[in-house]
Amino acid sequence: MAYIVVSALSHTGLLRDRNEDSLVVGPWTLCSTVTESPQTLLFPLGTPLVVAVADGLGGHPAGEVASAMVVRRLSRIGPDLDSEEAVREALEGCNRAVYAAADDDPDLIMMGTTVAGVVLTPETVFTFNVGDSRVYALDGAGEAEEAGEGEQALREISIDDNPPLAPGERTTPVVTQTLGGTPDFSPVDPHVSSAPLSPGRRHLVCTDGLSDPVPDDELDGVLREHADGRAAFEMWKAAMDAGGPDNITLAVVRIGD
Repeated sequence: MAYIVVSALSHTGLLRDRNEDSLVVGPWTLCSTVTESPQTLLFPLGTPLVVAVADGLGGHPAGEVASAMVVRRLSRIGPDLDSEEAVREALEGCNRAVYAAADDDPDLIMMGTTVAGVVLTPETVFTFNVGDSRVYALDGAGEAEEAGEGEQALREISIDDNPPLAPGERTTPVVTQTLGGTPDFSPVDPHVSSAPLSPGRRHLVCTDGLSDPVPDDELDGVLREHADGRAAFEMWKAAMDAGGPDNITLAVVRIGD
């Protein structure tokens, strides 16, 4: 019987005062919480399972409120996310919910969050994001060779909402699209795609607290050397060794038999 195993953690990092990241794995959510040891959860492959991170906007009020709202909403409706259209509508609903909450409380005006994740079904993986949190995929060695990709098969399958990089830059501080984050309502155009479920493939879902300080080739190496919870721990450690400049939240997702 096929199953889904998810190893995840969330941490403040070394420079932030609080953790504004949130995480959802099916019915399980982690909001504004610090976990240095990865939590590993197993689920049967069947009902759609959502795994996502949300990164509350730094410099805005109540980023942790916005990110928690989004992951809790995704947790509730996750079992119904069985198509690209359903995922897109869910993200548009999350955006409206963040703005509605801000309209009801002056202290929440301008709060916002990014989001990125996957929904796994028995036949399909749906990938989605708004903002610059990311989803990566890593194929098994055999699949990578057949695809002509060589040894390094880690690739970003989400689409960053950032302006083009200047020469020599790895990242930009500007995010062009988020859930909430402006004084007046602004619609979003979520990035949603789908691919056939591949049991030999692993996914990494993370906030930019991991992807900014740790290069993709280093993430690739950790995922190839370690499995599940150990890989999650080693990637968190790599971000901390790189200065831990932001909140770090990540989930390693794998299909097992």
